[in-house]
Amino acid sequence: MLRERGFYRGVNFGGWLSQCDYSEDRLNHFITEPDFEKIASWGMDHVRIPIDYNVLEKEDGTYNESGFMRIENAIGFAEKYGLNTVVDLHKTAGFSFDANEKETGFFENETYQERFYKLWEALAKQFGKYSDHVAFELLNEVTERHYIDAWNRISRECIKRIRVYAPDTLILLGSYWNNSAEAVKDLEKPYDDKVIYNFHCYSPMEYTHQGAPWLDFIDQDARVCFEDMEITPEYFERQFAGAMKKAKENGTTLYCGEYGVIDRAEPEDALKWFKVIGSVFEKYQIARAAWNYKEMDFGLSDSRMDGVREELIKYL
Repeated sequence: MLRERGFYRGVNFGGWLSQCDYSEDRLNHFITEPDFEKIASWGMDHVRIPIDYNVLEKEDGTYNESGFMRIENAIGFAEKYGLNTVVDLHKTAGFSFDANEKETGFFENETYQERFYKLWEALAKQFGKYSDHVAFELLNEVTERHYIDAWNRISRECIKRIRVYAPDTLILLGSYWNNSAEAVKDLEKPYDDKVIYNFHCYSPMEYTHQGAPWLDFIDQDARVCFEDMEITPEYFERQFAGAMKKAKENGTTLYCGEYGVIDRAEPEDALKWFKVIGSVFEKYQIARAAWNYKEMDFGLSDSRMDGVREELIKYL
């Protein structure tokens, strides 16, 4: 389904409208039209655009029209270069996958949940008309397992409301443990046949996040080579098996919204990881979007990747 709809091979524009300082300079200049053209030249068919609620909403919850216009412009640039767009709500009032954001209470607070529904209704009203080339991702990386019952209820209600304005738009839905493939099994049956199970993959973290300063369980000084790990196609097949089974049982498919290797790894070594996971994606026809186009510790377009990029994009 996702290959036919043009959401099969993509790249993330992380750090543009999300996980940033929200300055006008950042919002206006971090990603511009030539970046969409570059993604298309790599042979990709879509971009995933993370966006935080505070780009779209003012502090009182009213809407910031400039934020909606930024999405509109991005969709236009994507369409110009033959790309589709995933609009990903990366942070909502009361929840962020990043604890440092100090967004709490979403899963317990009906006021936050209503605000979430209203925001998605507003997005659906404006962008539901683009259902042939725009997909929605409800929320990035639910963290704790104990949120799953609330999340199943919230996501179903949200999709119900979205469908009033966007009946044909594809909707991506992830589970807990930061969109872990292993957690897909606990998602409820999709609301309808246009809901896709979403997961992220940075396995093994000791390799893909080596030296990451934001993770307290990672030794920042340790460096790990690909050959040091048993990273084989079978390794990823075991990880994805439960998610694939669940998707098949419920008549849907899978989308891997994020995967990548940190810039502390040598580019030639990272290429090996992309080859292996890419072979599994292709074998099982799993749609995906690599993290990340530019900077954010994972930049595929950064100059350090110049020597391997031509080869690497074959496996995205």
